Amino acid sequence: MKFAMRRNVLSSLLCGAVLASLSLAAPLAHASKDHPEIGFCIDDLRVERWSRDRDYFVAAAEKLGAKVSVQSADASEERQISQIENLISRGVDVIVIVPFNSKTLGNVVAEARKAGIKVVSYDRLILDADIDAYISFDNEKVGEMQAQGVYDVRPKGNYFLLGGAPTDNNAKMLRQGQLKVLQPAIDKGDIKVVGQQWVPEWSASTALRIMEDALTANNNKIDAVVASNDGTAGGAIQALAAQGLAGKVPISGQDADLAAVKRVAAGTQTMTVYKPLKLIAGEAAKLSVALAKGEKPAFNAQYDNGKKKVDTVLLQPTKLTKANLDTVVKDGFYTQEQLASK
Repeated sequence: MKFAMRRNVLSSLLCGAVLASLSLAAPLAHASKDHPEIGFCIDDLRVERWSRDRDYFVAAAEKLGAKVSVQSADASEERQISQIENLISRGVDVIVIVPFNSKTLGNVVAEARKAGIKVVSYDRLILDADIDAYISFDNEKVGEMQAQGVYDVRPKGNYFLLGGAPTDNNAKMLRQGQLKVLQPAIDKGDIKVVGQQWVPEWSASTALRIMEDALTANNNKIDAVVASNDGTAGGAIQALAAQGLAGKVPISGQDADLAAVKRVAAGTQTMTVYKPLKLIAGEAAKLSVALAKGEKPAFNAQYDNGKKKVDTVLLQPTKLTKANLDTVVKDGFYTQEQLASK
């Protein structure tokens, strides 16, 4: 009797050990290849731009038969990591990430890869991580467009460089592009950079304070501002307006936010860079579904993220000025009524 009981106990323990080892070795169960499940982890849905990306991405992915679970980190590094871990535990097929901090996702990406989940870096390159793919507009080209747009209006004088978030690799790529255009004029002495500062979290209110301080430090003698996105441009323009300089100091942006497009029309912002969000979201959905099905997507570039050369889909942006503002209406990005509204 005792022997039989001992044998049953040993048998149960052995079965448990085998099952445990199998569960550790095998990847998590995934959705069917025809109906993959995609997690879309976004830095901050409170930003107008990302809510549009979400809507376009979900619509495109669902059209391809996929199910999408959207998460917003609300500009929290810890929350984003926790959300990605949650998607891993649910066994999704692909996780698409707009990183809040490009440098801190290496470990959680490794967890996803270990679970057999593909990882796509969306718009911002995740650094030092074994990601499967990256999709973005050509950010260096965006930076070139920003600097050129301002330089064309003011080829000489005191320039202030208003960068993006220091945690966002895109901000560095934009700066590279900006300096590609400006450096020859800086070397020649035509342009003097009287200040440059990164803006944490791309915050408009922080950009406002930075610009106020810069104007004070330079006795309002700032002739041009190269701002790295529309939110920071908006903050800087508030500071310029308080000194009666809005519309007199050329300033760049990017994203074609509605408020920025209206500022371009009004002449207080010189230009913005239009990146058709429907295009990047649609291409990202196609890329994600292809990866889920084990297909080889069509890449047109590679970027070194510090860990590997990442297969990349690179899309081309459009410089938007007062002369071609109707582009956003023709594309269905905005309606004429939206642009005309106060």
